[in-house]
Amino acid sequence: MTLNTLVDHSNCEDCPIRHRAVCARCDADELVALEEIKYYRSFEAGQTIIWSGDQMNFVGSVVSGIASLTQTMEDGRTQMVGLLLPSDFVGRPGRDSAPYDVQATTDVVMCCFRKKPFEDLMGRTPHIAHRLLQMTLDELDAAREWMLVLGRKTAREKIASLLSIIARRDASASQKGSSGPIVFDLPLTREAMADYLGLTLETVSRQISALKKDEVILLQGKRHVTVPDIGRLMEEAGDDSDGGFLV
Repeated sequence: MTLNTLVDHSNCEDCPIRHRAVCARCDADELVALEEIKYYRSFEAGQTIIWSGDQMNFVGSVVSGIASLTQTMEDGRTQMVGLLLPSDFVGRPGRDSAPYDVQATTDVVMCCFRKKPFEDLMGRTPHIAHRLLQMTLDELDAAREWMLVLGRKTAREKIASLLSIIARRDASASQKGSSGPIVFDLPLTREAMADYLGLTLETVSRQISALKKDEVILLQGKRHVTVPDIGRLMEEAGDDSDGGFLV
């Protein structure tokens, strides 16, 4: 496998995750300061971005693609414990090592910041520190919600929950809003979905087929998904929220 490679530099104002990333509330001067310490890295699907316990000399945001967070037990068993979607933040200022393996599930592009300069910038830039705190609290809320998904929901509800999360994030990333169908390419194989949800591959396939049969989702091939009505998908997920989009 090739080494991580830099991708072309792009302006922060044109970034596809600009309105949701850690820099979302930065003014022009703050963006200039971030530009001075940032760089891009690309990772191929299946490539490890960081190993658990490794020294981290960068933090950053996922610009495109999806990565998984995995924890390995002493006997070698592994469990996927989270997903990183576009705009999600990787690394923790003030923490020297990574708590989880981070692996690219699809091809991933990351906007990285050198860790020490980023920590220094946080001290001088309330907008960055506040946004990172907000994102951390959102991540905590999502983790608590996921405990409910894994612990109490049926297999059908688990699949619908995962699809609704990906659909809402995709719509938010493209700023399409909640009206009309949502179309996206499923970034996970069914095997990865089974691992993440604690289900068998056969159960995942059966429940996806059932959702398709009931026209909750439309499928073209195995990955191209259309959600005609996000509200109905949320109902199938057992979610009584209003279907609001993550920010």
